[in-house]
Amino acid sequence: MSILRHVAATSLARSMQSVARPTLVRSAIKATTPYRSLATVADTATPAALKFKSGHVFTGTSFGAQNSSFGEAVFTTSLVGYPESMTDPSYRGQILVFTQPLIGNYGVPSQEKDQFGLLKYFESNKIQCQGIVVNDYATQYSHWTAVESLGEWCAREGIPAISGVDTRAIVHVLRDQGSTLAKIEIGDEVLENKQVVEFPNPNLRNLVSEASTKEVYELNPMGDIKIAVIDCGVKENILRCLVSRGAAVTVFPWNYDFNKVLDQYDGLFISNGPGDPRAAMTTVQNLATAFKNPNPKPIFGICMGNQLMGMAAGLDVYKLQFGNRGHNQPAINMKNGRCSITSQNHGYALEDSVLAPGKTLNGWEKYFVNANDGSNEGIRHTVKPFSSVQFHPEAKGGPQDTEYLFDEFLNLARAEKTKNNAKPFFETAEPLTKEVLNKPIEIVA
Repeated sequence: MSILRHVAATSLARSMQSVARPTLVRSAIKATTPYRSLATVADTATPAALKFKSGHVFTGTSFGAQNSSFGEAVFTTSLVGYPESMTDPSYRGQILVFTQPLIGNYGVPSQEKDQFGLLKYFESNKIQCQGIVVNDYATQYSHWTAVESLGEWCAREGIPAISGVDTRAIVHVLRDQGSTLAKIEIGDEVLENKQVVEFPNPNLRNLVSEASTKEVYELNPMGDIKIAVIDCGVKENILRCLVSRGAAVTVFPWNYDFNKVLDQYDGLFISNGPGDPRAAMTTVQNLATAFKNPNPKPIFGICMGNQLMGMAAGLDVYKLQFGNRGHNQPAINMKNGRCSITSQNHGYALEDSVLAPGKTLNGWEKYFVNANDGSNEGIRHTVKPFSSVQFHPEAKGGPQDTEYLFDEFLNLARAEKTKNNAKPFFETAEPLTKEVLNKPIEIVA
């Protein structure tokens, strides 16, 4: 009997499992909406070419604005986030080459803003790079936030774009000879095949001044701490990382003498920005003055902010051969040895050879180091509340492993505010004698 009961129980269990697991019919699975394309840019075969000052020429087809453009050719290894990269002010003056083969497949989102008045999907209100170069442009796109195609966006903003080129070959050239001056040619210019006589160098312009705000403005004025931001080309998500943590932010132009108003704030932030940091020597001089303040406020810098703070501390800067641009750069914290994957976008770095292990310069030491090439990724003061990093903790797009650095900075600012607001238990102009302490307290109705 026991054997029969066992067989019956097994059969029942199997039948119940078959009911619980319905057969999946693949032919019945259909997409609710078709793969769509709202692009209005015509799919033409307009010829385009990327020409380097070194003589290299890469030909393809145009899918953006029908005008030529000059700039410094650089490459990014980012797999996603092309709307954020293209609107990043740090790319101002540069022709951006994407190593990711397929670009444009999720379109371009709207200019929607968040509760703080900051753009949700872009790092500034326009495309900042001089042009883009991709291997394979996706003429069809699909994403719930998309309102237009990449080609349509580029055409509307006057940015040339070229596809159908061997981006691997381009990166090999840039890797071997370094970032170079370049030109994107469109249409008849390509057919005429004229030699480019002159390649304007955008780094000879003050790109920081071009990218910076021209007026002072505030964000989240009801925040519990006040942070002054020096805008050298600040990204929207950096501001978001500050205000979303409760800070009231006032944004100043790059050359504003913040030392005049720093006593009204609980902390100072120095932003990212484009081009050669030596174009912003006014900011460097202002920082050098702030560093000498006997009652220093917390100061934190990102990207170009790291370079400017380093120069104010006595370090020099140099141009990297091809820069670090992408979402996969490893940075080692020299304090605890922890390695974080970071988002980066810079062509210059601090010369920190004087900051050997165990050594300092004017109280400054290494904070982070790049695990790939050994370049500087941050510095900090051993006594005063000053620190900066070369990478982007706010990472939009990219990893957010180091976003805690915003918390550390704002915690220092809150401690500074608490210290400044601290008052003695008794507030009196009279000496604290026995008679004064025993004086009756007058109660005002």
